[in-house]
Amino acid sequence: MNTTSFFRQRSTWVGLLALAAGGAACVWALNRPARAADKEAAPAGSPPVQATTAPVKQQDVPIYRAGIGTVTATQSVTVKARIDGQLDQVGFVEGQDVKAGQVLARIDPRTLQAQLAQAKAQKAKDAATLVNARVDLARYTSLLAEEAATPQQVDTQKALVAQLEATVLTDDAQINFAQVQLGFTTIAAPIGGRVGARLVDPGNIVHAADTNGLVVINQIDPISVVFTLPEEAFQDINRALNASTASREPLVVQAYPRTGTELLGTGKLVLLNNQIDTTSGTVQLKGSFANPTHTLWPGQYVNVRLVLGQRKQALTVPAAAVQRSQSGTYLYRVDADGKTVQAQTIEVASIQDGIAVIDKGVSAGQRVVVDGQYKLKPGARIAEAPRGGAKLADAGVQK
Repeated sequence: MNTTSFFRQRSTWVGLLALAAGGAACVWALNRPARAADKEAAPAGSPPVQATTAPVKQQDVPIYRAGIGTVTATQSVTVKARIDGQLDQVGFVEGQDVKAGQVLARIDPRTLQAQLAQAKAQKAKDAATLVNARVDLARYTSLLAEEAATPQQVDTQKALVAQLEATVLTDDAQINFAQVQLGFTTIAAPIGGRVGARLVDPGNIVHAADTNGLVVINQIDPISVVFTLPEEAFQDINRALNASTASREPLVVQAYPRTGTELLGTGKLVLLNNQIDTTSGTVQLKGSFANPTHTLWPGQYVNVRLVLGQRKQALTVPAAAVQRSQSGTYLYRVDADGKTVQAQTIEVASIQDGIAVIDKGVSAGQRVVVDGQYKLKPGARIAEAPRGGAKLADAGVQK
């Protein structure tokens, strides 16, 4: 094969290959739009997203401020001896409830009984002397009328009678003092409440100067809770107090355990302290609670809610429905067909107890997505998730 023939055959093959490549390109170009259209239309045929929905409700929502408080006894008294002496007996059981006036202990009374008897005897002696002086005064007065005695004698006798009368009054005071001291040998409960551990055993010598005392009584029914709130809450509290004064309804205080949601007690606000603590930026408050079952105990830490009022007929959704983005808060609202969702911008007034109060963006009766949002986008189709898969049963979501 000569050189000219070789180059002719090579040119023919190159031309055929180019023609084949051009045909393949045309086929690919014709098929590409259809395949792309198929891919874009694929979501329309995708299965719906499993999601949990809940209705927008209209209900009264309490407005409150939350803080941390300490349970304290309404009254606490350290019972001490008022006199020195030997403790004869104790009349209470540790941890027992006692009533005001109940005898708690007795101190040996014999020394004070002797002092009382001595004071009474001294009064009897001085009273007898006074009687004799009065008789002499009457006698001198009669003699003066007969000019058998001088005026000076009468005046002297009058002064003696007055002196003895003052002495008898002093004796009465000594008797009263001795009786009071003797009364201190019987130690009674000044308030009703629960007694603690016995601090002194019978047989010991007790003194009025002892600092520990005999026992501590705490009044635990009713009981108090002292708590603090930030100073920013003061104006809201003050307005609520003024409104409660006008309506004669005290502000409600609720106590909860530090861990858990069980309500321990409901009481009323009895104190808004007269100044704000500048070191902590808080204001101190106190609530009083009826405590017949002793669910609250002195020294216990509790979560406290001060109810300031109610937001009437507010629009609410479960808090899990609220989503956040760089542009603000939103939620997924279910369309009227019940099958598709749209992103809806909202304004949230508050979130508490798993409930979000919405100012703008929704209306009562609409349904919103509360679970499964991470799979959604505007216009997506949804299907209600099985009831057992709902996460918000505690929030009272009804499907």
